[in-house]
Amino acid sequence: MKDTSYQPTDRRPVASRQLTSVGRFAAWLVSRGISANSISLASTVFSMLACLSLMGTTWGDGALPRVLFFCGAVFIQARLLANLFDGMVALDSGTSSPLGEVLNEVPDRVSDPLILIGAGFAVGGWPSLGFIAAILAVFVAYVRVLGNSLGERDLFLGPMAKPQRMATLTVACIYSGCVPASWPGGIESAPGFGATTFALVLVVVGSVVTAVRRLRRISVQLRRRG
Repeated sequence: MKDTSYQPTDRRPVASRQLTSVGRFAAWLVSRGISANSISLASTVFSMLACLSLMGTTWGDGALPRVLFFCGAVFIQARLLANLFDGMVALDSGTSSPLGEVLNEVPDRVSDPLILIGAGFAVGGWPSLGFIAAILAVFVAYVRVLGNSLGERDLFLGPMAKPQRMATLTVACIYSGCVPASWPGGIESAPGFGATTFALVLVVVGSVVTAVRRLRRISVQLRRRG
């Protein structure tokens, strides 16, 4: 049942939503009866595949790790595209609802840890760092939700919000898949020295900075009201 009166109150500003091609594809999805909720759930499936691809880079040799790194990059981007289109389809089809927001947020809280943990177990990875990055990603999202509950909307401050985390890992995957194996961060790197490890370090440091910036924004707004 359509509920055209409901409008989401907390949407991440994404410039690509304004592209004509993106709008047309969202309209095509609506015309095919594909629901926003199914797209949200598909994002988790893509994240699982990204996780398996990254972990799988340690299971073989030759060209296989490179192929799997490229697969990881593709699935990470597919996850982001699903995140983009679920909201657009919900609005275009008039099916936005509070339940839809739950189904939009919960898969994200699963998807981020899956990909980050998978990166920790990739060739040259550092598993503990993947878990730390996953915890911080969830904490950064929690701070945003906390801000919403206190009336501070659109709390999407970076430098390491979800799009930046995924972009960092995508670059690491492409780098690992392209460069000679013996290069720094290449697929012959010792554990803890692969490209995904360096990416996770950036994610961890950036997530701490992001959480602090968001908490500071919340604190400033509360003092102004107080």
